[in-house]
Amino acid sequence: MVIKQAFFQHKGGKYNYKVHEEKLKELCYKDGFLFLKDYLYGLFDSCPHDYFNRGPRSSLLRFKITEDLSRMNRHEVSSLAGLGLNVNKERFPDRHSQVQTFMLENDKKTVAMEVPIWLYQNELGCYQTVFKSKEVLTGHIDILRIENDKIWIWDYKPNANKEKYAATQTFFYAYMLSKRTGIPLSSFLCGYFDHSDTFVFKPEDKMLHKLNKQATLITE
Repeated sequence: MVIKQAFFQHKGGKYNYKVHEEKLKELCYKDGFLFLKDYLYGLFDSCPHDYFNRGPRSSLLRFKITEDLSRMNRHEVSSLAGLGLNVNKERFPDRHSQVQTFMLENDKKTVAMEVPIWLYQNELGCYQTVFKSKEVLTGHIDILRIENDKIWIWDYKPNANKEKYAATQTFFYAYMLSKRTGIPLSSFLCGYFDHSDTFVFKPEDKMLHKLNKQATLITE
């Protein structure tokens, strides 16, 4: 097992960014996905850390971007979460690390965790209206998986069925990663989960046109 990692001190805490090099090499074989591979490796040396210490964060967005969610029981990511919580309960103090690390180390489709991501103002027409800021939007993707030629953006939520805005968060993760890599949004799928429930949806550009002009952002 070859896992490359780095610790980033960003607003909100200390993030343990990890990439599973063997799986990344195996799964990023398509020409287009090579840009994802380059991006993930490039973060180790050129992550723009200043962006992450000011401005809006995806995890704090408080508006809905879609209601079109599919709820799935017994999805494999929920099963993996359950195993991670059990296997790593003594290894890590927090549930996110328990689940993320288990998936990276044991799931054949998980290639990275805590992936830093960002979006510039000029990459979204309604940027200031939506985010109430000119600063760069940032976030960290909990789990990045590749399955059936799709890049999956996953966010672990301990109480997934109670989440109101997790779809918005993961949508913008996909949108940001699409902008950073040049990979079309049609190559992405999004979801959030816990050990029991999984919610998935397809991110689409048309969702941006439905944003309410009164969308609000809760900042720290």
